[in-house]
Amino acid sequence: MSLELVRREIADTERREAEQRYGEARRPPAPDWLIEMGLGCRDPVYVHVGGCHMAGKRSRGVDRDQALRGLTEGVDACPHCRPDTELGVLD
Repeated sequence: MSLELVRREIADTERREAEQRYGEARRPPAPDWLIEMGLGCRDPVYVHVGGCHMAGKRSRGVDRDQALRGLTEGVDACPHCRPDTELGVLD
């Protein structure tokens, strides 16, 4: 009886691991640039390099042109990941 229980646990663990690998393999790539929106408003607050640890939950992926446009239109660059440097935008 305990052998059957162990076999079921192993099968369940293998199934969960296979599902996790499946999900990771099909996850879309991280965006190269992010724009973070402010609290309670729809105005952008920061432009981030994709994968920045300081990007909040209100961030969305954008393409390079949108990130450049945001910086040139007055959206602040994240002081941690410095997307303005990555994009070659000078003050």
